[in-house]
Amino acid sequence: MNRKVMDLWVGIFVAIGFAAVLFLALKVSNFSASSFASTYEITAKFDNIGGLKVRGPVKSAGVVVGRVADIRFDPQTYEANVLLRIDSQYAFPKDTFASILTSGLLGEQYIGLDAGGDERMIPPGGKIAKTQSAIVLEKLISQFLFNKASEGKKNAGNE
Repeated sequence: MNRKVMDLWVGIFVAIGFAAVLFLALKVSNFSASSFASTYEITAKFDNIGGLKVRGPVKSAGVVVGRVADIRFDPQTYEANVLLRIDSQYAFPKDTFASILTSGLLGEQYIGLDAGGDERMIPPGGKIAKTQSAIVLEKLISQFLFNKASEGKKNAGNE
């Protein structure tokens, strides 16, 4: 094999390697070709978003129906305003319930949408009225320990 053919094959393999690294980087960052599909935006307010991140999935019945587009803090209400970008092929009733859930015990957090029964749909730019904040594991553990300490004091006082 002469030198030019060898250089050509090395160049092709290097280009394939760069393409593979780019593909993996896009997959890891949750940025895919589906983000160029037609979408509409709705907002939801939460008291606590936990570890929710921008580009986190929005799921309904376990199916990804959109992504978190933006998260902002509202200094007037002291709540987090979360902007959801939903694929336009999905429409949700006005009484849809949004909650922040976790994949597995320590997995990523996502927004779960539970569709209601209202016949009217949330319009583009609309708001989800019913939300449930993230469950923070540290708060649950501290409440459990505080309750156990309180029970211990009550039992010691009864003796």
